[in-house]
Amino acid sequence: MQYKIFWCKVNKYYTDKWLNSPYLRDKNWVFIASCVVTDKAKRKWLKFVWDSLKTLEKNEKIFISWCGAFKDWEAQSDFFELYPELLWNKDKIEILWEDPEKNWKDKEEYTNSKANENLKKFKNLSWLKVPQIYTKKFVLIQGWCDSFCTFCLTVKKRWRHFFRDKEDIVQEIMDFELILWKEVVLTWVNLSAWWLKTTNDIHNSRFAELLEYILEKTQIERIRISSLWPEFIDDKCLEIFKNERIYPHFHFSVQSWSSEVLKNMARHYDWEYIKNLLLKTKNIKRDDNIEVSIWADLIVWFPWETQDNFEETYNLVKNTPITKLHAFPFSPHEMWETVPAWIFKNQVDEKVKQDRIKRLLKLWEEVREDFIKSQKWKVLKVLIESVKWENWKGWTQNYIEANNENFEIISWEIKRNEIIVWFLN
Repeated sequence: MQYKIFWCKVNKYYTDKWLNSPYLRDKNWVFIASCVVTDKAKRKWLKFVWDSLKTLEKNEKIFISWCGAFKDWEAQSDFFELYPELLWNKDKIEILWEDPEKNWKDKEEYTNSKANENLKKFKNLSWLKVPQIYTKKFVLIQGWCDSFCTFCLTVKKRWRHFFRDKEDIVQEIMDFELILWKEVVLTWVNLSAWWLKTTNDIHNSRFAELLEYILEKTQIERIRISSLWPEFIDDKCLEIFKNERIYPHFHFSVQSWSSEVLKNMARHYDWEYIKNLLLKTKNIKRDDNIEVSIWADLIVWFPWETQDNFEETYNLVKNTPITKLHAFPFSPHEMWETVPAWIFKNQVDEKVKQDRIKRLLKLWEEVREDFIKSQKWKVLKVLIESVKWENWKGWTQNYIEANNENFEIISWEIKRNEIIVWFLN
């Protein structure tokens, strides 16, 4: 068995289900969870397909799933229409559209009034019989998006926003508890829009309601939250984030800190909103007294990003409590597909691009180093994720990568691989 996952946690969620599905379990295959977030991402998984084709043995096949598997949902175009260079290997490639238990082909099943009725039937019990490929459980709570940000290709490749009922979500977590695992990660594309009719309804967040329900109905000890769209995080969410079972690491899909750029991206917030949210999040007084970690996504070189716009972003990173950055170059998606911003005037000059990314990456290193230093000599918990001889790795509650070189073990909690450690660096 071979598998390769490209990028998002949604890919990890469905890869786990596919690898444990009866359809694939007894086959000789290579499974690829594809991604289209940038042209660079497309090139990487397509190269992996080509390299895998060269090494396939007799009767082996490549199975390709997720966003790169088709052109767009509306047309349901053939994979080989989008990637004709792979047509000569058609007999060795099979496309897996979606969830192995639903694998729906009809768009209406996602968008009509029966969508949530179908999702109520969702069951994910295969991993009770087959070992997990992760030490944590990724739990889908919401699906896709209606917002059409001008830099995004994913929204064109998939269908519209839907969500799972809270009873289904809790049942999946409770099933996971039965096999004595310890950590779940709530995930999907725009998960903080859970239970809303559209991802554009930014003033009626019910995400806190879901978190309250999970805390009330389950006993799972570690609840992590995947990347959040900031416009849905209200004071009620921030209050729930104090609970020590919700781990103190929050990842915001910010994209820019220039109000002008955010408007051109068709985002739902401005510079002032983001600044206030970051400060409120950092100042959360948690029951366990663990310092909150805040990560942020940024898109650099977006069209019309002036030097002043960039300096706004740079200075806010420098002067607000960010603990790590994910900085991505704007991708116009010139490989087969495009996004609206591709045709915008005033694309950023190549030399300017390189200067801005270097400055931002240097700042990122300083920001991360400052946070790591602030945690020195603190006592934290780590869930062990891998062990090789005497070497071990894992993550603290506030998402510092831990290993036997920079942490000293104080004690083991024998139950499910958790240790108490003293941070030495």
